[in-house]
Amino acid sequence: MSERVNEEKTTPTPGTPRTGPGLGSGPAEDAVAAAKAEAVLPSLGPMGMLRWAWTQLTSMRTALFLLLLLAVAAVPGSLFPQRPANPAVVTQYIKDHPDYGKILDSLQLYDVYSSAWFSAIYILLFISLIGCVVPRAIVHYKAMRSQPPRTPARLSRLPEYGTLVVPADAGIPASRAIDDAAALLKKRGYRVEVRDRDGKRPSLGAERGLFKEVGNLVFHTALIGVLVSVAAGGLFGYSGQRILVEGDTFVNTLVGYDQFTPGTNFQSSQLEPYSIQLNKFQITFDRESKGKFGQPIDFKAEVTTKENPGAPAQQQVLKVNDPISLGGTSVYLTGNGYAPVVTVRDGAGNVAMQGPVVAKLQGDNYYSSVVIKVPDAKPDQLAFAGFFLPTAFITPEGVSFSGDPELFNPQLTLNSYYGDLGLNDGAPQNVFELDVKKLTPLNARNLPTKGIVLTPGATHTLPDGKGTITFDGVKRYVGVDIHHNPGQGYALFFALVAVAGLVTSLYVNRRRAWVRTGTHPDGRTMVEYGLLARGEDHRLAGEAAAIRALLSAAWPLEEEGDSQPVPSAPEDNDRAEAGPRTGAGPDTADTAAPDFIQSTAGSPESKKEQ
Repeated sequence: MSERVNEEKTTPTPGTPRTGPGLGSGPAEDAVAAAKAEAVLPSLGPMGMLRWAWTQLTSMRTALFLLLLLAVAAVPGSLFPQRPANPAVVTQYIKDHPDYGKILDSLQLYDVYSSAWFSAIYILLFISLIGCVVPRAIVHYKAMRSQPPRTPARLSRLPEYGTLVVPADAGIPASRAIDDAAALLKKRGYRVEVRDRDGKRPSLGAERGLFKEVGNLVFHTALIGVLVSVAAGGLFGYSGQRILVEGDTFVNTLVGYDQFTPGTNFQSSQLEPYSIQLNKFQITFDRESKGKFGQPIDFKAEVTTKENPGAPAQQQVLKVNDPISLGGTSVYLTGNGYAPVVTVRDGAGNVAMQGPVVAKLQGDNYYSSVVIKVPDAKPDQLAFAGFFLPTAFITPEGVSFSGDPELFNPQLTLNSYYGDLGLNDGAPQNVFELDVKKLTPLNARNLPTKGIVLTPGATHTLPDGKGTITFDGVKRYVGVDIHHNPGQGYALFFALVAVAGLVTSLYVNRRRAWVRTGTHPDGRTMVEYGLLARGEDHRLAGEAAAIRALLSAAWPLEEEGDSQPVPSAPEDNDRAEAGPRTGAGPDTADTAAPDFIQSTAGSPESKKEQ
């Protein structure tokens, strides 16, 4: 884009002939006017556009906006089911919401944290923070190596100002007074520079609070560290789930997981070959409270672990919110339930299936659903579906329910089927669901054969010589989540560093102080001082009072009425500006204003960096 430069219009002095195109001007004036009219600003160009875009991206305002946008973008991850966590739930959600389920899928709302738009915000925030921190760090480094700003010509213009008078008989000249002031300010943490010590009006400049900006830079740098740590966890971490029945052993291999979610750059060689065996799982139920009677109040899994096949076994206890660490992973206890132990024999009398079957919790008092698939039964494959009740009760209408979570009266209620289970074609199936559309029922409540009701030790014979099923007993099972996040420890470290940097930037105030001394014609040493804060500092007046108290204690001063109080009052400034303050000569307005501007607003460290 280009813009024409408008010719500046001026009002001619009366009596002066007007000049310009068409108004009797000469050829030179006409040429200049025509050139101005045709002048255009140079176009921004590709490089200019890139510089402008980089400036906008690396501003603090943009970084804060991207940080807020990242938090907002993470909200859909808690509103909609996520495919990495549970693909089956996502599939069912799309089926239940056919009107907009596929639209959400196309927008990657089921894969929020790995979506293109979330990654774009993440990367832009990362670049913005780096582009913001690096230039500010360079500027602040130069400011820390530079000397404090020079002394303003008129200290009375500063927010905090005061004067002190040292009597002539104290024997403290102006040079000694400025050295004493420098020593006192250094003890308060100021970095001090003394100017013109042997001159008529020696002065000093002092500054403290540079760690405020250091804390700010540390905070933003730590945020970058947190982003890198989180990214490392997503790239090289993994998580998985496994159900362990009492007596079962889990080995940390890919085939050992019931569900596994790898990171983007995960390699199977990262898996440490440790093992976990569930020895016993205990639950403590509330038996005293009337309102919460029968609710579980404590879970404890006794396990045997090995770091590797050749390592010695260790006995450990796994509890809720108290994970165990193995091979760089954290193992959490997340669920539990009952696993009825059954034996199924086919029509030929051979054992087709034997062992525990995990029952999925469905309701109160550990009311659980059971699905048993027996693909090895001959001549027909068998399947069972029903419920497990730890403490079975029957209503007058003949409906069974569980009256307590403990195993006081366990009961297994099943329907039986035979036919092709569809497992031979290799298609994956949910172990907790049974598709009975292609199966023929053998036992059911609505059939003459009725349903199967088993108690521990009981056996039921299937119709048509299809076989038998025996309820051998009950075991407990636990569900464990296994997480490996290599960036987790680093993320915690950088988070703590960020908090420390933020606290430092909030509670450290950046201040500047100046002291000027001089000798009055009557021999007295006149001292004036002033303070200025970078930004808001409600404690600046207290700092001025503390400095005044230190200076007063260092010298024998005249009576209080001979010196100006702190904090400075308007009449103090008026009196200070009306004439000389130290007896070394008056300050003129011509020199005061430029010096003050340079010392407070013109120095590089006083500029607001983005």
